[in-house]
Amino acid sequence: MSFFLNPKVITLAMLASLAPFAIDTYLPAFHIIALDLHSNPNAIQQSLTFYLAPYTLMTLFHGAISDSIGRIKTMKFGLGLFFFASIGCALATSVEMLWFFRVLQGIGGGAGNVVARAMVRDLYQGPEAQRVMATIQIIFGIAPAVAPMIGGLLLAFHWQVIFIFLAIYAALSIFLAKKILPETIAKKDLLPFSFNSILSRYAKALSNKEFLLLILSVSANFSAFFIYVLASPVFLIDHLGFNAQQFGYLFIPTVTGMMIGSFISKRAAGVIAPAKLLKAGYFWMFFITLSNLLFCAFFNNNTIFNIGFIALYNVGMAAVMPVISIAALDCFPKMRGTAASGQAFMQMMFSTLVAGLVIPTLWFSTLGLAVGFFTIFCLGFAFVIQTQAWNTD
Repeated sequence: MSFFLNPKVITLAMLASLAPFAIDTYLPAFHIIALDLHSNPNAIQQSLTFYLAPYTLMTLFHGAISDSIGRIKTMKFGLGLFFFASIGCALATSVEMLWFFRVLQGIGGGAGNVVARAMVRDLYQGPEAQRVMATIQIIFGIAPAVAPMIGGLLLAFHWQVIFIFLAIYAALSIFLAKKILPETIAKKDLLPFSFNSILSRYAKALSNKEFLLLILSVSANFSAFFIYVLASPVFLIDHLGFNAQQFGYLFIPTVTGMMIGSFISKRAAGVIAPAKLLKAGYFWMFFITLSNLLFCAFFNNNTIFNIGFIALYNVGMAAVMPVISIAALDCFPKMRGTAASGQAFMQMMFSTLVAGLVIPTLWFSTLGLAVGFFTIFCLGFAFVIQTQAWNTD
């Protein structure tokens, strides 16, 4: 079977990709939105935090709710809210109005990503699950490259058109999910729908050391790369001298690296032991982040190196991510929605902290960003070496 041509896999990838589209598509428009709303780029930058904070909070509930009411119904409600909030963003006449509707986007936007992760493990088993997860990552990886370029092209019309595009994307995702994806959790397996039930499930999840270390490690891996995504307006325009239509110079190489890593993970499934792939990927990422730090400390900015190191890092990150994600979901086979929520929450919590605290502190230079890149990766490395997934022969 070709997973690339499988409608279920394509639909799951579209659902998972809504988050990067919601984040990256309007990045090239920051300066123009600031002028149009009589604000400044820093205030528009905070609209990322206003999206990511509620997105992060709601990831705690989307998967857990899907364990209680079903996967499809949860996605329908969440993405429906995202659709209407996107229209609100397009109609915003002040930065405060933009912030408000970005909050609503964040509340609904995580449903697709969280539930899609759980459905992958519901539908597929063993090495096939790793191959499907890796295939979704390949398609998912296209989003950060395509989104800023689409945003740049839509700026030729108006920045509001970017949010109209996001509304259309959400509507199409809802339609395809209802038509193509089966409900993967039987009525007899639905868990109680109450706040206390959700709390007890999370208490169980957070008491599992293996699960906690795995989701912390994958979150740190992604957040290290995410530094450059969220800092891209300053990194590309101020430090490397690009313009708003040239964001592809960052996103095409870095996403190509992610796709290569996902392809490696897909081909390695059932051939190379997961622990061996995990170790190879982490040692590669350590070498690359250290090399990037040394380059930025001792040499002048050079587009090929500054961007090339990020792209090479993504090869390792994408190669290990399916292994870690599946191992985390397998800790709780009877409540995968809750486990997927926990993983997504931790990943987005890291990203929210990066967006609100780390990036404004470090984006003064490429060296500052490199320090953050290396430090956050090493934090994830320290977590993963304590897991059974790492130490299993």
